[in-house]
Amino acid sequence: MRLLLMSDTHLPVRAKRLPAELMEQVGRADVVFHAGDWVDAATLDLLEARSRRLVGVYGNNDGPELRARLPEVAYVELDGVRFGVVHETGPARGRERRCAERFPELDVLVFGHSHIPWDTMASDRLRLLNPGSPTDRRRQPHCTYMTAEVSAGRLTAVELHRLPNRT
Repeated sequence: MRLLLMSDTHLPVRAKRLPAELMEQVGRADVVFHAGDWVDAATLDLLEARSRRLVGVYGNNDGPELRARLPEVAYVELDGVRFGVVHETGPARGRERRCAERFPELDVLVFGHSHIPWDTMASDRLRLLNPGSPTDRRRQPHCTYMTAEVSAGRLTAVELHRLPNRT
């Protein structure tokens, strides 16, 4: 099962559209995760229409329309792997401990907010993944997203993808 992870798209504020490479990955993915800060409902509509399955949450920059359509935290089990999605996890310092305490039942937590890619283990079981942002690199050298696979009850092939800088 192919997964696509993204967050912090901030359309149309940070970019006018999602990058073509990312949209190609949407078509290839069995499940698309979006960890909030969509900013406009048109992006949610687009991903709902193009994704086989979309798991998303609202972020701190998402207004009433998106908050009415999306949860603050989403949960899904895929082939025995328990996922959670949330926008904010607080400061980097202490993140692993906080997340392990808040989400003891999960195997993987997808989060956003910082625009900084993150891939760590919060305990012997909980993996924390932040795909960065495909449209707003902030202090990072590149805009990013992640792909992964779920196979035989395990998360595998987690890969951070760098997007070309916009011209």
